[in-house]
Amino acid sequence: MELDVVAWVQVSAGKLLAVRARGRDALYLPGGKREPGESDWAALSREVREELGLELDEASFRELGVVRADPHDQPRYTHVRMACFTAEYRGAMAAAAEVDEYRYVGRGDRRLLAPAALAAFDLADEHGLLG
Repeated sequence: MELDVVAWVQVSAGKLLAVRARGRDALYLPGGKREPGESDWAALSREVREELGLELDEASFRELGVVRADPHDQPRYTHVRMACFTAEYRGAMAAAAEVDEYRYVGRGDRRLLAPAALAAFDLADEHGLLG
């Protein structure tokens, strides 16, 4: 069974933003599952608002690509399909809801990322976004 999610690819100073959800041992990208009938934009903007207290800018919302990877800590699923998007934002970033921490990760931090987040890291790198 496929876990279908959306993720925000936010890069600053050549590093990728990642979050650690409560009770998880790996870092993920901000984002998550869509609610029934929810568009990619609506789902991602809602998830980023809930997790980090930020408002994404719809005019700058762009699909970066889709990655597939093994699930991490999700035994009900056989794989993850993650649609990755970029967008500018407003607000002050703060961990909220189920997010315990956020941090920017560089090449030396790859081992901290869940498989889908690692695939998104590589996608961002392929697009020249990382330093």
